[in-house]
Amino acid sequence: MSRPFASLEQEVHIEIQRTAQLTMRWVVDALKPNGLTPPQFNVLRILRGARPEALKASVISERMIADDPDLTRLLDRLETAGLVEKARDTADRRAINVRITTEGLRVVDAASKAVQKKIDEAMGPLGVKKLETLANLLEQVRATH
Repeated sequence: MSRPFASLEQEVHIEIQRTAQLTMRWVVDALKPNGLTPPQFNVLRILRGARPEALKASVISERMIADDPDLTRLLDRLETAGLVEKARDTADRRAINVRITTEGLRVVDAASKAVQKKIDEAMGPLGVKKLETLANLLEQVRATH
């Protein structure tokens, strides 16, 4: 076999997976000093965007980048750390409303700066034109399904 892949599509698929793993390692490394995991960071970013309003846990789950089958435990850990507040919904006692705390805002802001710096350092050399092209191509791939 002259090529290690059966098709160009397979090669691109593997390259996307490898790139996703690498970029996730960048995020993990940038989050370590703030004591956050990527799913925790994702939840805090979602809640920061909703403030001052609270969001139902089900809405947070829908907005997550990656599915987290144990969102309840994730929210419990964030609450224990003082980064979010949880309360039963007054209209639907089965639902939990979650709001980011002042400390949660401080942590997510610091973490966001660290993540942005790492991503800028790693991807910035590609330049605006190539980054726009890459973003458009990846969006097209997602839109096909």
